[in-house]
Amino acid sequence: MEVTDLDYELPERLIAQRPLERRAEARLLVVDQDRDAPDHARVADLPGLLRPSLVVVNDTRVRPARLLGHKASGGRAELLLVEPLGDDRWLALGRSSKPLKAGARLSFGEREAPALTATVVARRDGGQLEVQLAAADVDAAIERVGRVPLPPYIRRDPDAADVDRYQTVFADEVGAVAAPTAGLHFTPALVAALEAAGHAVARVTLHVGPGTFRPVKAARLEEHAMHHERFRVPAATAEAIADARRAGRPVVAVGTTVVRTLEASAAAHGEVRAGEGRTDLFIRPGFAFRAVDALLTNFHLPRSTLLALVMALGGVERVRLAYLEAVRAEYRFFSYGDAMLIRGPESRP
Repeated sequence: MEVTDLDYELPERLIAQRPLERRAEARLLVVDQDRDAPDHARVADLPGLLRPSLVVVNDTRVRPARLLGHKASGGRAELLLVEPLGDDRWLALGRSSKPLKAGARLSFGEREAPALTATVVARRDGGQLEVQLAAADVDAAIERVGRVPLPPYIRRDPDAADVDRYQTVFADEVGAVAAPTAGLHFTPALVAALEAAGHAVARVTLHVGPGTFRPVKAARLEEHAMHHERFRVPAATAEAIADARRAGRPVVAVGTTVVRTLEASAAAHGEVRAGEGRTDLFIRPGFAFRAVDALLTNFHLPRSTLLALVMALGGVERVRLAYLEAVRAEYRFFSYGDAMLIRGPESRP
């Protein structure tokens, strides 16, 4: 598949810069795998748009991972904390007026009495840094001076509202640098409505990494090197999926992160099993799905691996036409935008 197959035209005005006042009032484009024309609905309608299903969500919590500070030499510097390595060492991405080299010292918070300091230990491939953090309590200092790492296409600084709205209501396990955005539409009332309609809800964890925003630069998808992300499937969720399979109930993934988690586990074991690990699974057209029957997802960037995943489940041409319809109908795109539901005949009520 050519990377140009993932292109589409998107007016900049359709890139959502702020969330809706009410999460579940987002618009929902309903795409059936066996029908050409999509339908229009709202996320709040979800309980009636699916037959009783197992709805799987991602409970990762976004860390305030963006650190703005200064180098010891006085220049400005920025770190994006990606993953803890142990003993207060972190994998990070860095930015400053000049490339950060091993030995560089950074401070965050008040310049005279910084709450947190960092020393660059080593540079790694792909522009990543290994840094040593220091503070009386490193985790508390990150929470104090760190900022919400909004995606680069949201062209404003984060504010107090983002602290709440860039987390899902399921957020529990700290570790992501970006929100699993399909989950941002859920509220306790919507979860209660799903359960009242006969659906069950289960959780997995996949800590979203910065690679989720990295465009495909290779000419063909097969040549793209996928990023790794950490995931965990609890025993209760593995059992719930096995029970759903035996009962003929569809498994509905809330977000591409849930798809990657479940399909990575199924690819390794032949079925979804409890456990944790890292995955660089690249789901693209031609992929044979073993775990997921339907998907609720936001609209994704052109030339992104996430759009390739959506096309793998919904069909390349059908998803392309759906995106054209979303643009025509002026849906809101990306993290704070509207949503799409992909379902097959077995998922419809």
